[in-house]
Amino acid sequence: MSNLDHITAVLRTDTGQVRGHNEDFVSYWEPSNAKEEAQHGWLYIVADGVGGADAGEVASELTSDRTIQHYLNHPNEADWGQRLLNAMQSANTELRQYVLERNDNSRMATTMVAAVLQENHAYIANVGDSRGYLWRNGRIQQITKDQSLVAKLVEEGAITEEEALFHPRRNVILYSLGSERSPQIDLFEQDLEPGDRLLLCSDGLTRHVLDEEIALVLSENEPAAATEILINRANERGGEDNISVAIVQYAEQTAVLPQKSARAATVSLVTAAPAQAANRSALWIYTLTLGLVQTALIFLVWFLLRV
Repeated sequence: MSNLDHITAVLRTDTGQVRGHNEDFVSYWEPSNAKEEAQHGWLYIVADGVGGADAGEVASELTSDRTIQHYLNHPNEADWGQRLLNAMQSANTELRQYVLERNDNSRMATTMVAAVLQENHAYIANVGDSRGYLWRNGRIQQITKDQSLVAKLVEEGAITEEEALFHPRRNVILYSLGSERSPQIDLFEQDLEPGDRLLLCSDGLTRHVLDEEIALVLSENEPAAATEILINRANERGGEDNISVAIVQYAEQTAVLPQKSARAATVSLVTAAPAQAANRSALWIYTLTLGLVQTALIFLVWFLLRV
């Protein structure tokens, strides 16, 4: 099954209200024909760099570009999920080599969430706390798991999810590309249904906008408008970090129910026409009868008065 006419994607990134530069980077690769699609599917990436100016932004862009390059260089890999993981690990190696050759003791790393779509299936890989969500029929579900200190504390029961939102160490991530030789990269798989949307984002969005709000925005808006609204909302609430949002819509929902409703309405309209005609005839007879009765009563009153 080809998705050439069934996938819509919008990717946006914004500096936010506090940072002086943008260390986030969004990137993608989309096929131009059925052959490319069969070989590679569709690839989308959101990366959140760590390390400050001329470090974090370099890390996020370099690893995104290298991930795409390595992924495309291995079209014969049967396991597409493993192919994505291998591409990210190779990008990690190149980033570490770049830092070594640069030799300026700068810290250079990045989180990453990447999604590959193959027919009606998605492979989502993440390292760090950038997230991947599935939106379906008005509801949203986080697919990825944050590799962060507060997420681990919540998992262990040390703090609640509400406490995690305001924890002083909520920005501490456990793994990232560039931080170690072989970082932990998690892989998730998700079957897709027509109308589904994948949302990839950096933590600059999720620190200001709750999942329920994201779901509502996706429910009420097309991808282009939704990305803009979500970024604006994060900025209105402080924009403390760079904000990146990618929305990928898979196919369109089939309008079966609306078609049935329209057909039923047409039938109802057609069958109502004879009844309306019968009602008009009855009303005419009733009016004529009433007029005759009124005439008779008037004549009777006149006759009695004469007598």
